[in-house]
Parts: sequence; structure tokens; C-alpha cells
Amino acid sequence: MLSSLLSGNLSFATAVVYVISSLTVIFLTLPIHEFAHGYTATKLGDYTPRYQGRLTLNPFAHIDYIGALCILIFGFGWAKPVSVNSANFENPKRDMAIVALAGPLSNIILAFISLLLLNVCSLFSGFKYIIYLCYFFIYLAQINVYLAVFNLIPIPPLDGSRLLAAFLPNRIYYSLMRYERYFFIVIFALIWVGVLDVPLDYLSGAILNGLDYLAALPFKFM
Repeated sequence: MLSSLLSGNLSFATAVVYVISSLTVIFLTLPIHEFAHGYTATKLGDYTPRYQGRLTLNPFAHIDYIGALCILIFGFGWAKPVSVNSANFENPKRDMAIVALAGPLSNIILAFISLLLLNVCSLFSGFKYIIYLCYFFIYLAQINVYLAVFNLIPIPPLDGSRLLAAFLPNRIYYSLMRYERYFFIVIFALIWVGVLDVPLDYLSGAILNGLDYLAALPFKFM
């Protein structure tokens, strides 16, 4: 994180690698995350994302600049939410939960791919600068997992709140959604003061360790 650079915990070279990996997340991962939402919604019968031009990997259709800045500074953030009309779904609660899960799942898949590529890089550890490519894939995996965990927090407007809707009565859920804009401010404040650091780090670390174990399995027999 840039905060680690400012505190002197990262060397200049590794900080540059971190910034490059963060920019990769902003211009590649976030579009894939939002595309996953839109594509899933379309497949389930809602064409709102298509009409609004969100079925694209063009990063400028998805980037939220405050969310992108948070990725650079804190390691997790957000993009512009894809609008979905649940009235177009056959089973609104179930299908909305599936759409919500599609984004974080895309992050988990990208993290796993990053860890696979990290293991490939490790095969060439004798090369002088390969370590920086390893750092790149480590940071890429970490940020993707952080994004997945962060987005699964069950607070509006994050994806986790849409998953929560599948288990809450409509009356309670829609009452909560009336205060969505205020929840967003609360989330930003919690990020800023670091209250979310411990639970996010714990959950992200557990998922990252599990993915790392699975990604290393094919290389244990080489």
C-alpha cells in the first residue's frame, strides 16, 4: 500500500511494483468484476446492464475515482455499481444474490490465476529481476482477495448487502436500502480510521492461504 511506502515499510522498487499491480486492478480487475455482475444479470433475464453500456471491459465505463484511489492507498475499493432491475428476474431474491456473488467470485478466480502465475515465475527464480514479477503477482492476488472480501461485507451498497437480501424479509431489506448513501459514508469512515483492518486482514489472509495452497499443488510434482 502507498501508506506502507510513506511509512518506509516498502522499498522504492517494491512500491513501484505495488502501484503497477494496483493500476492493473483498477484498469482490468474492476472492469471484469463489474462485467461479471452485468453478464450474470443479463443471463438471468435483466438487460439493464446492456442498455446502460456496462457489458464491456472498457475500464472507463466502470471506474469510480474515489474507489480507485482507495485501492491505491488501502488495497481495497470499489467501482461504479452495475444497475440491476430485480423485477426482470424469475426469482428476484435468488437471482439478485447470484448476480451479487458473481463480482467477488471473479476476484477470487483472478487471485487464483495470479497465484498460479506466481508459481510459474518461481520456476525461474535464478533470473535477476524475476523477484519483481513475483511481487507483482503476489500484490495482484492480495488485492483481488481483499476486493472480494470487502465487497462481501453485508452493508449497502456493497455486494454483500444484495446477498443479505436473499435472507431478509423485503420490508426490512428495503428499509435498510433507504439509508444506502449514509452506509456508504460510514464504510468510508471505517476504512479511513482502520476499524475494518483486522477482520478484513484475517478473512483475506485465510482465503489467500487456501488459494495459495491449491495453486501450488500442480507444481509440487515437478
